Amino acid sequence: MTDIKILALDLDGTLFNGKKVVTDENKAALKAAREAGVKVVITTGRPLPAIGNLLEELDLISEEDYSITFNGGLVQRNTGQILDKSEMTRQNLADIYAVMEPLGLPIDILSDGIVYSLASQGNHSLYHTANPMLTFVEVDHFDDIPTDIVYNKVVIVTDAAFLDQQIEKLPADLYDQFEVFKSRDIILEIMPQGVHKAVGLDLLTKHLGLSAANVMAMGDEANDLSMLEWAGLGVAMANGTAEVKSKADAVTTKTNEESGVAEAIHRYILKDV
Repeated sequence: MTDIKILALDLDGTLFNGKKVVTDENKAALKAAREAGVKVVITTGRPLPAIGNLLEELDLISEEDYSITFNGGLVQRNTGQILDKSEMTRQNLADIYAVMEPLGLPIDILSDGIVYSLASQGNHSLYHTANPMLTFVEVDHFDDIPTDIVYNKVVIVTDAAFLDQQIEKLPADLYDQFEVFKSRDIILEIMPQGVHKAVGLDLLTKHLGLSAANVMAMGDEANDLSMLEWAGLGVAMANGTAEVKSKADAVTTKTNEESGVAEAIHRYILKDV
């Protein structure tokens, strides 16, 4: 196996347990991996401001620490410097809104650390409960969304059963126009076409003079599939979806509640299991 130089980690269902906490066992393993010369790269749908506390907790705050945010939409140093980015147009937003509004699906537009929330048919977004560290702005009409900001991505966060029911009604051309995937049972994410976690990691590895063969990626959900298939070693969590586990190179025996990340680090990076 090629030497692993980057450990790309999803958060929810992977590095985080159900309480959104990194276990002491995971922290110790991450520290050992870094001491062995491996860069730990948080690879998430969240913006950088939403993971600032985590990066400090894990001591990933130097000029040479990196994160992939917005599911690959931004490649950046953890100091904030952007190395590469993708964004949506206002017309993209209008097209998405035209599909979601008749289905009663509220939309959230993310712009850096600010979220503009637009209800639909009385249904309000639950995103503030899923990610309370962001700044939320409620808007009454689509035209109230500012025109002079960056549009990083759109998410729909609502009751899981209702979301699954409405996803079945989405038109096929939405999937042709955008990257559309679930990142949690209550969250549907919509990104610019061709933007996903593997794209962000590919840009980062090129920046660092590395390749996919030097990357071990870990995840549990549909939005992790691209990086698990792209990486030299894709490791699915024991609690991952059936599809993710079927397409990964390996699967942990432990879940995110049982420090499955630490298990994989010991097995594949430290090679002491």
